[in-house]
Amino acid sequence: MRYRTLGRTGLQVSELAMGGLFVSSVGGEYEQGRAAALCALDLGVNFVDTAPGYANSEEVLGRALDGVDKPFILSTKMGGRPQPFEPQNAECLRQSVEESLLLLKRDQIDILMIHEPDRPGQYDWWTDPDSYDGPVMEILDALKREGIIKFTGLGGTTAYEIVPIIETGRFDVLLTAFNYSPLWREAELAVLPAAKAQGMGIVIGSPLQQGALARRYDDEVENGARWLSPPRRAQYRALYGLLDEIDMELPELGLRFVLSNPDVSCALMGARSKAEVEENVAAVDKGPLPEELLTRLDEIAGMVPFRPFEEPFGLPFGRQRRGPGMAG
Repeated sequence: MRYRTLGRTGLQVSELAMGGLFVSSVGGEYEQGRAAALCALDLGVNFVDTAPGYANSEEVLGRALDGVDKPFILSTKMGGRPQPFEPQNAECLRQSVEESLLLLKRDQIDILMIHEPDRPGQYDWWTDPDSYDGPVMEILDALKREGIIKFTGLGGTTAYEIVPIIETGRFDVLLTAFNYSPLWREAELAVLPAAKAQGMGIVIGSPLQQGALARRYDDEVENGARWLSPPRRAQYRALYGLLDEIDMELPELGLRFVLSNPDVSCALMGARSKAEVEENVAAVDKGPLPEELLTRLDEIAGMVPFRPFEEPFGLPFGRQRRGPGMAG
């Protein structure tokens, strides 16, 4: 396992990090999640990310990693707990962090992020939406002074709306998800350059695009998926043809692509089992992709530079779509 500097934090983080969603009940039983988390640490992963919104992920990781000798860096978030969650209520925010500490069995959190700071419809964090001020900033400053957290971060999913928040310069780490992978590149336009300019550590979430790049769906690409636009269908055919040509598995291509960008600090894996952890670590250990292959991927990505109209946010390969713009 190789390590990179997490921006201005100075922390050395493993190129591959453990995403906490699928070690929760979302991914399976406790013992399966525990085995995945412990395997990751055994193989050199030293960064673990979770959130109150990831089902019982904090509880699972707290139990699974309690007493582990290997040092690791832990990131969690504010948002969604307690219920009802009141993002303008300082007492509520403080309670959220205290509950995270309790579940994680920790006295200190290495990185505390604001979850979805860029989606006002989800959490109304900001008293002043132009200066991005609010009780959450006061709480983060207080938690730092008290030594309860070391660094702050943003955990978002937008390609443009998060940029002014990044540009405040008040955060140490950016976790951006769903917008940087071999076929989806919008983070390259504004998000990644803004974070780099601020010296932030950059963590890529969902490098396999919510499963759309986790495995091949040849039959659906050829014969099904009525929601798939003609340009996206052609793009998938080109991608699968390239995989056949170079004899590489799709998850390996996705992870190695993300880590071919030297500005990226680490990529989160959504592994839910020990076997998936081992596969992901083996892929990343092969290093960045060669330049000629990156050029080929740039050409394929250029076939669909922006999301086609009606394309679901999470491509519902392998499952029935429930309605317009939604994946079932």
